[in-house]
Amino acid sequence: MFLKKKPKVKQKILWTLKLIEILQYVPQDYFKHINEGIFEIRVQKGSDIFRIFCFFDDKKLIVLANGFQKKTHKTPVSEIIKAKKIKDEYESEKRNVAIS
Repeated sequence: MFLKKKPKVKQKILWTLKLIEILQYVPQDYFKHINEGIFEIRVQKGSDIFRIFCFFDDKKLIVLANGFQKKTHKTPVSEIIKAKKIKDEYESEKRNVAIS
């Protein structure tokens, strides 16, 4: 994984996750709603730009769905679709466990 090769990027990602955990309002530079309950964690370290998609479970737990290194100005729609699919599968599995 790319984080093993980039410890400073890993440190910045962990710092950003901590911000999200402790702040009531997180600036959009770091955390932005995309659509349908999908949020984007935004991390930049030097010229490296990373995005991690996530969603909330019961307004308390943030579930990290998928991430990538951003190499173009526009976020690939395929990455957003992947995050939405992961969210849908997570919620479906959670409902199935609750029913059992």
